[in-house]
Amino acid sequence: MTPSASADLSRLLFDGRYEQTHKDLHELLLDPVFDPREGLTAAEAGRLAYERSRAVHAALERPRQILADPWRLFALAEWPSLVDVSTFSLLMVHYNLAFGTVLEHGDGRDDLKDLVDELDRLDSFSPFMATELGYGNNVAALRTEAVLDAAAGEFVLNTPDPLAQKYMSYSGFRDIPKLAVVMARLKADGRDHGVHPFLVRISDGRGLCEGVHAAPCPEKPVQGLDNGLTWFDHVRVPRRNLLHGGAGGFGEDGVFRPSAGNRRTQFLRAMNRIIPGRLCVSSAATGAGRAAVYTALRYAERRLTNAPGRNDLPVIEYRSHQLALFTALAGTYAMTLLLNHAKREFTAVPPDSVPARVNDLVSITKALTTWEMSEVVAVCRERCGAQGIFSANRIADYGSLLQGLVTAEGDNQVLLATTAGQIIARGDDDGDSDDGSGRGEPDGPPDPRGRDPRDPRFLLAALRHRERELLRAARAAMDDGPGDRTYFEAWNDTLNSGLEMARARGVRTALECFTAAVDGARDESARAALALLAALYGLSEVRRDAGWFLARGVLTAEQVERLPREADALCAELRPYAGLLIDGFNLSPELLRAPIAADDYVSAFQRWTGALGPDGRPAGGEG
Repeated sequence: MTPSASADLSRLLFDGRYEQTHKDLHELLLDPVFDPREGLTAAEAGRLAYERSRAVHAALERPRQILADPWRLFALAEWPSLVDVSTFSLLMVHYNLAFGTVLEHGDGRDDLKDLVDELDRLDSFSPFMATELGYGNNVAALRTEAVLDAAAGEFVLNTPDPLAQKYMSYSGFRDIPKLAVVMARLKADGRDHGVHPFLVRISDGRGLCEGVHAAPCPEKPVQGLDNGLTWFDHVRVPRRNLLHGGAGGFGEDGVFRPSAGNRRTQFLRAMNRIIPGRLCVSSAATGAGRAAVYTALRYAERRLTNAPGRNDLPVIEYRSHQLALFTALAGTYAMTLLLNHAKREFTAVPPDSVPARVNDLVSITKALTTWEMSEVVAVCRERCGAQGIFSANRIADYGSLLQGLVTAEGDNQVLLATTAGQIIARGDDDGDSDDGSGRGEPDGPPDPRGRDPRDPRFLLAALRHRERELLRAARAAMDDGPGDRTYFEAWNDTLNSGLEMARARGVRTALECFTAAVDGARDESARAALALLAALYGLSEVRRDAGWFLARGVLTAEQVERLPREADALCAELRPYAGLLIDGFNLSPELLRAPIAADDYVSAFQRWTGALGPDGRPAGGEG
């Protein structure tokens, strides 16, 4: 394969932005501060993440500049988790959720300049305190309150009961300065003005501030950060620390006057960093998926095993191994290309007025990428055998990361259900389109007769039809049934079909992005490899629901029986392209520092364990 082929794949995977947006982040992670350190306690690992976060901050432009370029923010989400998942979490909370909220709702205010500069310099880290112990993702119902003391010109921040304790925010390391963004219910003049963000100093480097209390959450595997329960006992907060943005303000008489608009609109405005946050989460997920597949495939190329008549066959030559890892590779490419599409759509609209269709796309992308990459990482871990268990080889750590990402910025099940409900209620059918073959009406099923079940155009038409039919079924389920059903009962009866519809929309969009990438490839080898991989992704998704397609005449019985054989055939044809396809990830053994990703994984693993000295001879001088 030519270097131009891997460069072409890199161009497509990084949307033509690798050199200007990603490369320096890649190079930064080669710094020795990111070298693995084993045997750390959870607290030591957490403090190391703070040290590494400061190193990233010192090496890059200021947070304010990164937030001004969403592509740069997404890249920042993508790379640090490859070598330290905790560093990713700290950076994203500080840069996107917390500091992003400060800039959107308090930038340009002279009275806040000192606090904004403090966070921009990273003199203090900024936890984002929204979720409460008793309310989970239902942030709109939170109970923490900030009551205005007009005479003193201060708010009194208080946690009324244990259910209202802030949950999971980083409040455990009391000697690290923290200036948090706290979501609290603003109360003034005897009225509840809804949820607003406040800047609250949690710790000053010597300990927790007066009235602030915190208790550590139980330890989490791999991610040794200082998550805690945090509560406030009548903490005095200067009036200026209310980040009211466009949601209202104080008049000369000291009275708070909310802006026009309903309570929900104001709340969504206060929480609008969640939308780019979902794209950050997806960036980390796809980055981890690529790293896991890269490591697993490099190991599979070098791990020798027995075979009939020979005892030195690389394990990747087994069709069972190929099917597992090449399917994971196809899913990783599909999710990366879907995410690129979502990023382009999001950055093309004003961040303060994201249209419903873009919000749908971002939410579906977040759910689909994190679920798909969870499966990819699990498959890669299993196919690496015992080596997949060791943190040194990264894959197990990525599994822990993905478990958190599935629930971050909106639990996937809830997020996808909400999105499905909105799509069903709006009545739009933007999933409709023809398969371009001239067979069948755009709104009808594709005719399977004479069609190749591995043709991406046919597979795409089948997926489009499934999405449309699931949407129609969901709307019918909402409308049919006893007339005395409540709205909740009608929606509950529709929920599972709605979830399937929303997932189907994401899969269809991903395959569309995949086929567009095939068409956009400039190098012949890259195009050939992508075409095979796109076919495997589409085939895998159709195979997942083969019974549905068969029952509706979208597949014939003969085609259903052929699906496993066609998948194996695609794997055989993909085999020569495996190295090229992972070269497009722009990863290296030096970056990941995973022994099994090395060219000589045996020596690398021996060095890691201390069985081999730096001179390449067994430790202790033997041999």
